[in-house]
Amino acid sequence: MAPSFRWLSGLLLAVPLWAGTTAATAGEASSWTDDIGSSARLIAGSAHGGADTRVLRAGLEIRLRPGWKTYWRYPGDSGVPPSLDFAGSDNVASVTVLYPAPQRFADGAGGSSIGYDGNVVLPLRVVAQQAGRPATLRLKLDYAACEKICVPAQARLELTLTGAASVHDALIEDAEARVPQPAAVGEDGALAIRAVGRETVAGKARVIVDVTAPAGTEVALFAEGPTAQWALPLPEPIAGAQPPLKRFAFELDGLPPGATASGATLRLTAVAGRRAIEVAHRLD
Repeated sequence: MAPSFRWLSGLLLAVPLWAGTTAATAGEASSWTDDIGSSARLIAGSAHGGADTRVLRAGLEIRLRPGWKTYWRYPGDSGVPPSLDFAGSDNVASVTVLYPAPQRFADGAGGSSIGYDGNVVLPLRVVAQQAGRPATLRLKLDYAACEKICVPAQARLELTLTGAASVHDALIEDAEARVPQPAAVGEDGALAIRAVGRETVAGKARVIVDVTAPAGTEVALFAEGPTAQWALPLPEPIAGAQPPLKRFAFELDGLPPGATASGATLRLTAVAGRRAIEVAHRLD
């Protein structure tokens, strides 16, 4: 399945309502930057670790208006993932962006997209070049917000992190708790990916995934390829598993030109309620 950008068919070609770069803020949050269906800001959290392992914690908070949605790192059948550029930051050696577990929703064109509604915080883990000094994040953010149509959204955000305790610590910690935890195929657990296999049906290769989850919870499974150029279909529930297993399948479609599935490492994310796990699995 080739990548689809059907959301562009309804694109509102308007000048984005961002107001340029915000003034540098040394505090607990930057100012909100408003767009048509959403707003965005940076929030600060307290630091973790000792002098040699100190990590500054922060978050990108996106507030979506009722009925609006935005996309995960892999958008599904349509849409675009957010782009976060921290190149203009000061005293920043690295920024790691974490993604809380997403949800699946209809894209309005017969397919399904992956993302968030309401308010979402993407946790940020920042390593300073000089650990004893504050670090200033300067973020160039590009993302999409969708209701009946999708519009491009932009924000230029700036915030200085000191590592002090923050009123946003609980919000960041809640978002961190929703980030899928690393796991391995075959592990035990309330939520687990028990087996991954391949089969051919009607001449088409597909991947079969067996998942266990707490009774009564709805399970979602997402599949990503080894690079952003892969556009794998969303896994769909199928029959054939013995309870409490739930079985999913997806075709090995949407590979980049010249790529082969054999030897590729897929990233599988399973979500059930507030639990979420992430498994890296190499296809033989």
